[in-house]
Amino acid sequence: MKAAVLKAFGTPLAVETVPDPALGTGEVIVDVAAIRVLGYAHEVFSGQRRYLMDLPMIPGPGGIGRVRATGPDATHLAVGDWVSCDPTVRSRDDLVSPDIILQGLTAGSEAALRLQKYFHDGSFAEQVRVPTENVTRIGTIDAAAAPLWCALGTLLVPYGGFLAANLRAGETALVNGATGTFGSAAVAVAVAMGASCVIATGRNERALKDLARRFGDRVRTVKILGDEEIDRRHIVEAAPAPIDCVLDLLPPMATALQVRAALMTVRPYGRVVLMGGVGMAGGVGLELDYAWLMRNCVTIIGKWMYPPDATPRMVSLIRSGLVKLDDFEVTAFSLDDANKAVAHAAANAGPFKMTVIRPSDP
Repeated sequence: MKAAVLKAFGTPLAVETVPDPALGTGEVIVDVAAIRVLGYAHEVFSGQRRYLMDLPMIPGPGGIGRVRATGPDATHLAVGDWVSCDPTVRSRDDLVSPDIILQGLTAGSEAALRLQKYFHDGSFAEQVRVPTENVTRIGTIDAAAAPLWCALGTLLVPYGGFLAANLRAGETALVNGATGTFGSAAVAVAVAMGASCVIATGRNERALKDLARRFGDRVRTVKILGDEEIDRRHIVEAAPAPIDCVLDLLPPMATALQVRAALMTVRPYGRVVLMGGVGMAGGVGLELDYAWLMRNCVTIIGKWMYPPDATPRMVSLIRSGLVKLDDFEVTAFSLDDANKAVAHAAANAGPFKMTVIRPSDP
C-alpha cells in the first residue's frame, strides 16, 4: 500500500510503498477514506512539540474509512461498514490505570511506548490496523462526505471534557480559548448538549463575532485583554447566571494567567476541566489559591481525550442534527501531496476549518 512516512524529526514525509498491515485477533483493518491533518502537525513532525514517537512511523491520528477485514472476535462489524477510527488506544492489561497512546501521533508516557511499538502506524496510508474497540460504525454515508466526518476527531476532544465535567442541560458553561480549533468546536458541543448559555473567551474578535453569529443568543463572547482581574470581571459580567462549568482549551503558547482568569469565575461547587497545553512549552506553571479551592468546593479535573463510548454518542448527536458537520470548511489533498497538506493545515488552522488527506476512495 501507499503511505506517508515520517522517518526522522525535521524531515519531510516520504510517500512510498510499504507492506499492508497484517490482521490479528482483536484488530480491524480499515481502508482509509479521509484523515484530518492537525493544525500543529508541522510542530510535531519537526520535533518542536517533543512528542514520544518511535520513528520511522506512518503518522496520522484516527480517520474515516470502510472496514476491509475483522478479527475473529468482532461480532457486529462487517466488511464494507463505514467507520470512525479512534486514535486513543489504551493498554488492555490494567483497566484502572491504562497506558494511553494516540495512534499515529504520540505515546502518553515512556511506559506507553511499548503499546506504540505494536499499534505503531497511523492513518496517512491507504490502510490502517486499529484495535477492534477503537472502531465505531457511523452508518451509511456518501464517499464524498468522508472528509466532513473527520470533524469527529475535533468535536470529540471538547465532548470528552464536558462529559468529564458532567455538563447538564440548562447549565452555564465557559469555554476558555474558544477561538481555536478545539475551542470553537467546544462551543458547538456545549450548545448541542443543552447548555443554556456558553461564555466564549478569546483574543480574536473576528472569530468571537463569528461564534455569536453561528449560535445566536445562547453564546456570549468575551475578548481577552491579558489583565487577569479585568478579564475575570468581564467574564462574570457576561454570564447571565453563575458559571457551572469551565473548560480550558488554551494552547501551549498561552499563559497560566489566562487559565486562572477564567478558572476562578466558576461558582462554588462548580467544575473545571483542564484540556489545553499551557505550560507544555515552558513558562510559569498554573498556581491556584488553596483556600479558594477548598472553601468553594471547586472540582478540578485533568482530562486527556475522551471515554470509549464518546464516539457513538457524538455520532448520534450528528445524526440528530444537534451537531452540524456542514459548519466545517474542508480542504482536501491526495496522499501524494501529504507535505502540502501539513503546510496548508498550519497556515489555515482556526475555527471550523479542516485540512484532510484522502488516501483512497473506498
